[in-house]
Amino acid sequence: MVDHNSRTGARLDRARLTREQFSALRRMLEPVLATNAFYRDKLAAAGVSRPEDIASLEDLRRLPFTTRRELTEDQAAHPPHGSLLTFPLERYTRLHRTSGTTGLPLRWLDTAESWQWLVDSWACGYDAAGVGAEDGVFLAFSFGPFIGLWCAFEAARRVGAMAMPGGGLSTEQRARLMADNRATVLVSTPTYALHLADVARANGIPAMDSVRVTIHGGEPGASVPATKRRIADAWGATCFDHAGATEVGSWGFECAELSGLHINESEFIAEVLDTASGEPAAEGELVLTNLGRVGMPLIRYRTGDHVRLASDPCTCGRTYVRLDGGVTGRVDDAMVIRGTVVFPAALENAIRSVPQVTEYAVDVDRRGTLDELRVRIERAEDGGGAPAAVAESIRRATGLRAEVTACAVGVLPRYELKSRRVRDHRNTPI
Repeated sequence: MVDHNSRTGARLDRARLTREQFSALRRMLEPVLATNAFYRDKLAAAGVSRPEDIASLEDLRRLPFTTRRELTEDQAAHPPHGSLLTFPLERYTRLHRTSGTTGLPLRWLDTAESWQWLVDSWACGYDAAGVGAEDGVFLAFSFGPFIGLWCAFEAARRVGAMAMPGGGLSTEQRARLMADNRATVLVSTPTYALHLADVARANGIPAMDSVRVTIHGGEPGASVPATKRRIADAWGATCFDHAGATEVGSWGFECAELSGLHINESEFIAEVLDTASGEPAAEGELVLTNLGRVGMPLIRYRTGDHVRLASDPCTCGRTYVRLDGGVTGRVDDAMVIRGTVVFPAALENAIRSVPQVTEYAVDVDRRGTLDELRVRIERAEDGGGAPAAVAESIRRATGLRAEVTACAVGVLPRYELKSRRVRDHRNTPI
């Protein structure tokens, strides 16, 4: 098995790590500046014509951001794949696309070399979670064009584990397949992990008996303390968070200390910027530059993820920067309710802190000039006091009053991929 942590330098001192980052960036810029129309023009306008022009973080910060809107407009202007390709089309071997949950889906192409870089980046998360050749990794996804599922599958094979695809099956069938094959690792969204455990228990399927590790991406739940505890309790396993995006690849993983997401800085240069000023900050929007996806690279990409830098080093010994609480939400998901800024992850933590709640949905409306926060919950049979407990938990966490009602089990939707439990109706038709 490849030791990704030693190969990528997770324990290098900061000065050497920074030197290696910018050396990798300059290697990537050589073909990009020569043949990538999107960045050749964009960087030339910023005064960059040679890789040597970018030697430090200060140099990088003089470059313009890249935004999702810009990429969408580029693909519309240069269909179907845009002008972001570094090589001729015949060099590319894989096509994926974004989920489309935050706008029109983007199409993303990878060469064989870029794909291997993506897989190796994902494998760092398996290594950090202690997953290896003795494990059977069950991937509870339908295998469509969404890139993360394929990366996780290939990365399981990369670390020597047995990869078990779970596409094309009902939740009950997935639980039985896990039990029959003694899967030791579950990879899914945090939402689906809880649903899968509920279905397994309801049908008497011992899917949880052999599982020792669960790894979750696609939404921030695995770093939400209450949700993390629920997943760990439901599976009797250690719950790890993981972060990535189709556009940039797998950039974050959680180590055995379970103290926040490490950014894989051997493969990414990360910046955190204040959302108002755009200046470097300890809390704000995550901006990433990838260092190995030469075929379709991104430089200073505004991810839209709201994060908070941890102030102390991780006791695991990795020198990579760490995010306290992982991705705490999307920058554009922040809601102002009665003057209070609230992220969906904060509401999730407050609601899931009440153990009788099995599922929930949140709606924000406006009646006249007053914002209303309404929460619907499904509850366990012994959860008669759950609505009042949820209302109090939200009040303690946010200072807001919420109208909480219970509904019948099975009424609220379940999600396999990215969940949408919080909906703000104030600026959209209800």
